[in-house]
Amino acid sequence: MSTTGGNADPLAALGSLPGVAESVESVRKAVDRVYGHRIMRRRSNAITSEAALRGARGSAALSGADWALEEVRRRADFSGDDEARVVGSALRLTAEAGQLLSIWRQSPLRVLARLHLVAAADQGDAVGRPRRDGESVTETAAAAVGPPLIGLPLPDAAEVEGRLDGLARLVVEGGSAPALVTAAIVHGELLALRPFGSHNGLVARAAERIVLVGSGLDPKSVCPAEVGHGELGRAAYASALEGYVSGTPEGVASWIAHCGRAIELGARESTAVCEALQRGAA
Repeated sequence: MSTTGGNADPLAALGSLPGVAESVESVRKAVDRVYGHRIMRRRSNAITSEAALRGARGSAALSGADWALEEVRRRADFSGDDEARVVGSALRLTAEAGQLLSIWRQSPLRVLARLHLVAAADQGDAVGRPRRDGESVTETAAAAVGPPLIGLPLPDAAEVEGRLDGLARLVVEGGSAPALVTAAIVHGELLALRPFGSHNGLVARAAERIVLVGSGLDPKSVCPAEVGHGELGRAAYASALEGYVSGTPEGVASWIAHCGRAIELGARESTAVCEALQRGAA
């Protein structure tokens, strides 16, 4: 889907696509259930921390490092092998996202560059800048051992630049689109464009988190969509993305609904954590 059209508020228009309003309402109810839990009034910081850990685990799983939650919790060194480095990148991004909320609405491209720098860490002069024509894209070393999660045609550098600029304008100008719609489009565009030479999936999911938190839908960051994306699985994720890239109303609506379901599952996960804390079991 292109974000460079002339509609005054193109994201808001997506809210009228079939099923999107229902997804928006379902997400709102799921988020409200978490925030209404009595544990959130006393221990919201603990829920936020646990959501960050679980979200990072889910994002890493989609990028080829599907570790058990307790292994992520236990591990202190993430430099040992390819999978460990992916998990480390996901954890760093989750921590960094919360520090970039105030910058996102003013300079989203600066935030994306920072997210890639944090994720890639040590990949030379290609870090933190959009890829150039002729430069390859390797999501992560861990993901490279299996079939690629995103097998779609790779846009050239000029298209990437134009669509990134269009996306940035939409973010800066704001609008009346529901948070789910904006988060899904940011996420989908970054996956479709793969603007960096690596770690695009991790960066896209971190950007989705920033939108959801910064919009006020999930201000305490306790509804990790990454958990839901991981639970729904790589095949469903890739299939929904194909619908988005097709640009058809049905395909875009399906992607938004997929992202909505992921947020609902993340909210359900945090509700379960609240229940465990209430029972004294966690």
